[in-house]
Amino acid sequence: MLARATRLILPAVWLGLIIGISLIETPLKFQAPGITIPLGLGIGRLVFAAMNIVEGVLAVLLLLAVFRSRARRPERALAIALAVVLALKALVIRPMLHGTTDAVVTGASEGGSGLHYLYIAADGLLLVGLVAMLVLAARSLLGDRSVTR
Repeated sequence: MLARATRLILPAVWLGLIIGISLIETPLKFQAPGITIPLGLGIGRLVFAAMNIVEGVLAVLLLLAVFRSRARRPERALAIALAVVLALKALVIRPMLHGTTDAVVTGASEGGSGLHYLYIAADGLLLVGLVAMLVLAARSLLGDRSVTR
């Protein structure tokens, strides 16, 4: 039962993390008084590194829950797809962004990299996938509950 419940809880927590950091904190950070672009990027690098670690833990726990609870094939495939998108975001896109942010922080560039759009797109895919995962998990739990009544 715990594995089945975590199939609902983990995507909700992960979704909240992305909404809180990517959609709320990051844009607002650059509007704070005294925050320069280099300072904001430096803070962002720390925050997103930590966020990616937390997302990795959530992804592993979600995969374990999905496979331990014998979830249906679409839910398993979606959990794997979420893990792949996260891996691309954290292990490929974010390291590529380091060169761009390094150049801005040192003053060698004013920024404006298209790589940030890749990161945003990856977060968008995760958002959509996590909502779909929540729907599948809720249907599964509600369907199982109605059968046992």
